[in-house]
Amino acid sequence: MKHEKKRDSWGSKWGFILACIGSAVGMGNIWLFPARVSKYGGATFLIPYLIFVVIIGSTGVIGEMAFGRATRSGPVHAFGEATKLRFGTDKPGKLLGLIPVLGSLALAIGYSVVTGWIFKYTAQSITGALSALDGVDAFSANFGATASGNLGWQIAGMAVTIAIMAFGVGRGIEKANKVMTPLFFLLFIGLAVYLVTLPGSSAGYQYIFVLRPEGLLDPWVWVYALGQSFFSLSLAGNGTVIYGSYLSDDEDIVSSAWKVALFDTGAAFLAALVIVPAMAVAGQQLNESGPGLMFIYLPNVIR
Repeated sequence: MKHEKKRDSWGSKWGFILACIGSAVGMGNIWLFPARVSKYGGATFLIPYLIFVVIIGSTGVIGEMAFGRATRSGPVHAFGEATKLRFGTDKPGKLLGLIPVLGSLALAIGYSVVTGWIFKYTAQSITGALSALDGVDAFSANFGATASGNLGWQIAGMAVTIAIMAFGVGRGIEKANKVMTPLFFLLFIGLAVYLVTLPGSSAGYQYIFVLRPEGLLDPWVWVYALGQSFFSLSLAGNGTVIYGSYLSDDEDIVSSAWKVALFDTGAAFLAALVIVPAMAVAGQQLNESGPGLMFIYLPNVIR
């Protein structure tokens, strides 16, 4: 008799939570969120964003975790099981499940490029090449060169990612996130504290927390806040469903979901508290948005 191979699983509750936070916290938090806060006027954007985070965190995140655990599979099989129960066939569900898979593939391609940038910036920091740059124009030119000459670093980043995934859920993804997720928060808390000491940063904090009530009448503020909350919380039927499929039956999904939403939102706020004041210190317009927020202004200020 053949024995069914035991499926991998999370080693601990916090291992799962940290992995989910690691999945949710990405460029949506570190890059896009400060850009939206910058473009749409600080607290004017924060209010609708927080409203949507509470709504989605208490519904969508819980739903996707539970969906994954119930089906013990990724989106293709999970959606297939859903349509099979409802319509008697799994074909529509499997086709629907391909959409988040293809979306994740597109995101993975984009993230591999950004990971290469981060590897190169790290090397430049260690060698002193980054600190030798002087002024926003020099950092802008360096960013352009990094973006166009990234293949080797991109391959290195992909190799590290593949190595982590090769160890599986418990020994690979979980252990990596137990190191990288707390390290992320420590680094950004340190940067936030450092920014407070720099002259001119107060203008950035004022911009973030001052409410402009007339801005709340702009429907696009609410549209972008809704989209940002979906993207930031990693909802779309893929990552959270897959991670949830490895949960044990006695795990408290509601408790895990609100922790993920809380820390994800905290990461986004930390990024805004670092990048927007960094723009103020660099003397830039605070209603700008774009790649310069993270890769030009921030390195220029902290070099």
